[in-house]
Amino acid sequence: MRLLLVEDSDRLRELVGETIREAGWRLDAVGSAGDAEAALAGADYDLVLLDLGLPDGDGLDLLRDLRRAGKAIPVLVLTARGAVDERIAGLDAGADDYLAKPFNNGELLARARALLRRAPLAVQPVIEAGALRYDVATHEVSCAGEPLALAPRERALLEVLMRHLGRVAKKRMLEEKLSAFDEEVSANAIELAVSRLRRKLAPFPTGIAVETVRGVGYLLRETTP
Repeated sequence: MRLLLVEDSDRLRELVGETIREAGWRLDAVGSAGDAEAALAGADYDLVLLDLGLPDGDGLDLLRDLRRAGKAIPVLVLTARGAVDERIAGLDAGADDYLAKPFNNGELLARARALLRRAPLAVQPVIEAGALRYDVATHEVSCAGEPLALAPRERALLEVLMRHLGRVAKKRMLEEKLSAFDEEVSANAIELAVSRLRRKLAPFPTGIAVETVRGVGYLLRETTP
């Protein structure tokens, strides 16, 4: 899952970003409406966390433009505008939920999980392949009911491969999916993540295999019993 945080406060952007990344989600963070428009034009996001008081415009205008363009990305508004009429204005503009500042990090994550579970872009809240099961909202990975401990990048890689079950996931696509604005992922990093993922899956009866398609990418396929 990839989230976009639009927040003009450097400090709050850092704190919220740390909370989101520690929860296991990939995050791009920007500080203006212009940068948010560029980000939304260049990547597919599963959730937008939107501050309304931006230095180059009102976040509500950005939200309205997003909805006029027909984009159904869930939007969680984070703002100090806590009056009832202002919350109503945000919801009427197309927000899916509203969280007034200051807020508790636990509540932020809970609201984000709720939106991701019912998001149109997250059609499959649970992905399955072989004996593997991946909950995209909670990031829990299990094999035949037994939890698997994976690092965030390994988990993100597994999610992409599971979504492409039986099809080749090209290296370039994997690099883009696993990258964020502040951290580009190289082909070597992908190879290392695949190696680590294979090693962690090896002790379990997953019923799947991660195959290398030389010069192209990787294929996740189900193995015969």
